[in-house]
Amino acid sequence: MQRYFIDAGSFGDHQVTIGGNDAHHIVRVMRMRPGDKVIVTDGETREAVAELMTLSEGEVTGEIVELREMSGEPRWRVVIAQGLPKGDKMETVIQKGTEIGAAAFIPFQSERVVVQYDGKKEGKRLERWQRIAKEAAEQAHRSKIPDIHPVLSWSALLEQRERYDLAVLCYEKESAAPSRGLRETIREADLIGEARSVLLIVGPEGGFTEREAAEAEACGIRIAGLGKRILRTETAAMVGLTCLMYESGEMGGR
Repeated sequence: MQRYFIDAGSFGDHQVTIGGNDAHHIVRVMRMRPGDKVIVTDGETREAVAELMTLSEGEVTGEIVELREMSGEPRWRVVIAQGLPKGDKMETVIQKGTEIGAAAFIPFQSERVVVQYDGKKEGKRLERWQRIAKEAAEQAHRSKIPDIHPVLSWSALLEQRERYDLAVLCYEKESAAPSRGLRETIREADLIGEARSVLLIVGPEGGFTEREAAEAEACGIRIAGLGKRILRTETAAMVGLTCLMYESGEMGGR
């Protein structure tokens, strides 16, 4: 069944209302009819199967026929901090990261970021990124839509460390040292089997400078490699996230 996120105010005791682009999608793209069923969630506490009753391009109503358990979220809350990449790579990170299970995304500036950041365009860019996260969350049957944070400076990102049980910076110069790989770093942190929060920090195309790596380590951020191969920035984010999901037991790990 198709899945849609709706506002809490549109989620009644017996009926739900779906509006905006989602209503258009139901009527014009999916060509649904009264009697068809969809999954709706408010992204917080409620999820249900609804049988459609009335349909128009502006608004669709449905009757709740089954309440469901919200079970689409991983045990670990993993946030990806991504150095701003070129082109549409950030969109790829958000889309695929949402599918795999990322809880949020923090774009940031660092020394080797080559993208010319324009604060005037940030609102539209964040809106687009949030829309991509919503669509990916619906496709992947997530229970919540990941948050997209405003772009942070490098120093502001380092200040985020204290909010997480573990923060890891993926640094390619550590790739030749197996004892400092991501798997070992996770297990040394003794997170297995617990509901934890993890910040995964991935650099832009040029990676991190030695100074940045040293600053991160001084803040209590652990340095880890992702193997012997040099990965593209968007690939590194997905590999690191997948490793964390596996180690948390999300994909049959410990």
